[in-house]
Amino acid sequence: MRLEAISWERLTDALADRVTRAEAADGGPWLRVAVDGAPAAHGDALAQRLADALRVRGRSVLVVATAGFLRPASLRYEFGRHDVDAYYDGWTDVGALWREVFNPLDAGGSGRVLPDLWDPVTDRATRSPYVSLPPGGVLVVHGPLLLGHWFPFDLSVHLRLSPAALTRRTEEDQQWTLPAFARYEAEVRPTESADVVVRADDPRHPAWNGGATP
Repeated sequence: MRLEAISWERLTDALADRVTRAEAADGGPWLRVAVDGAPAAHGDALAQRLADALRVRGRSVLVVATAGFLRPASLRYEFGRHDVDAYYDGWTDVGALWREVFNPLDAGGSGRVLPDLWDPVTDRATRSPYVSLPPGGVLVVHGPLLLGHWFPFDLSVHLRLSPAALTRRTEEDQQWTLPAFARYEAEVRPTESADVVVRADDPRHPAWNGGATP
């Protein structure tokens, strides 16, 4: 894959311009965008930059973190706190994301989205109110291991870290998760399945593939 250097500012503008030109694959009034990447890639920052750029362009945006849809600790840690397989396919409440985030934005849906469900720090329900995303609005979902669940994204962005960069930039107490990302690369192949790939080994100097033609 050929990548070219780009600044975060130019990347954000290019993504925002692409979103404003796009139409939902299901013909509905909402667009759904993924920012996928390991925590060390800081996809939350890109998601927020993109949201800000879209708002400047007159679009309503809702940013949702998959961290707000983790399962309760009793389920996440059923096989131990450092079980890689559980982290890979059992920590995130995929069913809740479908029910509370994606299904309401199907064509003909209500547009009422729950921005988060569970606080992993307090291990309690967040009790956040629903948010109504108006027609023409954009949902931006960010988190790790996000692709491969058949979520109906209209644009997917993958922040890629090489194995060495991922190891170097992952916090020491999170190093045990690294095999999950190796499995993700092997099974989901996000650099092939994502619409846009951003190499973020050096956070000061990203590079991207330019994305597929809209």
